[in-house]
Amino acid sequence: MTKCTDKINIYHIKTTTPEGPDDIGIVVEGVKVLTTLGNFPRACSMVIGLAYAVNLAYPKELDYSKLSPKVNGLKNKLLGTLAE
Repeated sequence: MTKCTDKINIYHIKTTTPEGPDDIGIVVEGVKVLTTLGNFPRACSMVIGLAYAVNLAYPKELDYSKLSPKVNGLKNKLLGTLAE
């Protein structure tokens, strides 16, 4: 199993003064890439967009797109009942 060395983190710095806004941003491998995002949900969506933009791929051992025949059959039955 290979280890992932890329790190993407969301940081939140609270200010002590009431007029100063909190700083929420994204850090990639120790470098601030996005700052003053405003809120945590926006930061989460930006992380997803950033991962998409740089075309990050899941490691092969974490890719669950190839299902076993038993699980695939169950998935097809469940999706078939939803379509009716």
